[in-house]
Amino acid sequence: MIKGIGASSGIALGRAFVLPDWEWDLPEQQVDVSDLANEFERLYDGIRTSKHEIQSMKQEISGVIGEEESNIFDAHLAILDDPAFMNEIQGIIHRQYKAAEVAVKEAIEHFTDMFDLLEDQYMKERAMDIKDVGNRLLKHLLGTPEITLPKDNKPFILVARELSPSQLANLNPSHVMGMITLAGGETSHAAILARALGIPFVLGLEGKLKEPIETDDYVILDGESGVVYVNPEARTIDLYEQRKAQWQKQKEKLQTASKLPARTADGTQLKLSVNISSVRELDQPLIQDVHGVGLFRTEFLYMDRDAFPTEEEQFEVYRAAAEKLQGKPLVIRTFDIGGDKQLDYFSFLEEEDNPFLGYRAIRICLDQPKLFKTQLRAILRASHYGLIKMMYPMVTSMEELHQANQLLSDCKQELRAEKKLFNEHIQIGVTIEVPAAALIADLLAEEVDFFSIGTNDLVQYTLAVDRMNEKIADLYDPFHPAVLRMLRQVAQAAEEHDLEVSVCGEMAGDERALPLWLALGIHHLSMSMQSVLNLKSILPHLETHRCKRLLPELLKMKTSDEMKKVLQALLLEVQHARKDKSIEM
Repeated sequence: MIKGIGASSGIALGRAFVLPDWEWDLPEQQVDVSDLANEFERLYDGIRTSKHEIQSMKQEISGVIGEEESNIFDAHLAILDDPAFMNEIQGIIHRQYKAAEVAVKEAIEHFTDMFDLLEDQYMKERAMDIKDVGNRLLKHLLGTPEITLPKDNKPFILVARELSPSQLANLNPSHVMGMITLAGGETSHAAILARALGIPFVLGLEGKLKEPIETDDYVILDGESGVVYVNPEARTIDLYEQRKAQWQKQKEKLQTASKLPARTADGTQLKLSVNISSVRELDQPLIQDVHGVGLFRTEFLYMDRDAFPTEEEQFEVYRAAAEKLQGKPLVIRTFDIGGDKQLDYFSFLEEEDNPFLGYRAIRICLDQPKLFKTQLRAILRASHYGLIKMMYPMVTSMEELHQANQLLSDCKQELRAEKKLFNEHIQIGVTIEVPAAALIADLLAEEVDFFSIGTNDLVQYTLAVDRMNEKIADLYDPFHPAVLRMLRQVAQAAEEHDLEVSVCGEMAGDERALPLWLALGIHHLSMSMQSVLNLKSILPHLETHRCKRLLPELLKMKTSDEMKKVLQALLLEVQHARKDKSIEM
């Protein structure tokens, strides 16, 4: 068994087809000055052909995947028009008298090396887009044929060091049962497309294989757990054949669950919302079955670009999101830059020893009021077009809340003077994600309209555990007794001030925590769409009054293991109830 990273859920079993790597071994040939014009013409021909291919791929695949995923190919077209990339290639040809293919290869290496030096995983993975586009251009300059896939139409599991969007676009999903890569990350375009195409995908196997996977090896992969088996025993194959059948049935049931009300057996109604990072995520059909958007991560508007988005750009995005939701709530979190989200073009972001404890989120907003006000104005203007709420991230003190609200008040005054429409009574909240905020929740509750608990950071800061550090990953424990006590304190403060409180971290979608939220009186959860479907299928079998009776017992427990055993026992009863009901049906 090899443990990688599950990037797209599902189970696949079958023969492997290993995609060979292109290794461009180009001689350092130089060209005569009189031939430079010809090299530029070859370059431009290659660019035109590459653009035509990318446009054709987008058109062919757009009917299979969503708008957001197909727009990945727009990003590839933009690279071929990017002045920095093109100037680098042209400069090498013009100044060093090198052939077009050599110039392209060196430009690819220049930019991918630059991205690889960045700590931000998202930016590292954008290097794959440069390689993809550059390799397509090299293929045309060198006259190299495409790598051909098996032609016997037998389904296979695709194995590669890394996969590009172009390679995925040329695949027939009915022939590809699953995918495995050595490199890559969960936010890579390959992972995004795999999820859109419904192909199970495991990545991150670099350095974990004792022997390389070969074509025709029998492979099992579990895209949920990230587990891979190579040439397993017959009993392992039988086990995963059964799990695959169960997963398929569960998938069909979850789709049916989307229409279910989010209500417990004894009538407690929950609001189940989704977390999004872009407007395009609102195009999926299942959006109509959720309460709204509980977290719009606006920092992604600032990433993968070379300058801050303008007020007008942000306004258009926020307005589009509000209009797509047609009156459903849209909770916009002001930008949470810093920590693990860096911007190359933001000169004030310097390397820090402890970035998660450093210059980030609301601290940047208050230190850069002009930048912050640009976003506040955009959000306010968009609030005229739908039910928009706004919250500040990583608040640790009343002073920060007062300063942020003063800037918001200034923006309102400016917009009034400019006769621009906005919701005068827009609701303002804070994310409770550091212990300081949880401990003064009663004070914060007097001056905000709602709380949103960001459990990812709250657990991290409460337990002093860097959730990105693999060496101490086992210490990151959302069910630690200290975390439960912190959550109870926030829930009590909200209840005393008649304030709505929601949860927007990973713990919101964790089915083990569902009895906790009911026990604490927290009825608004925001998560991924898949988690919404799962919780909707569980809720009809849970009783709020029973969960509330569990709370005193849970608060007395000294270890998370004790707590998880009790919660797991309750969920096992729920699973049996679900099975019994499905048998009756």
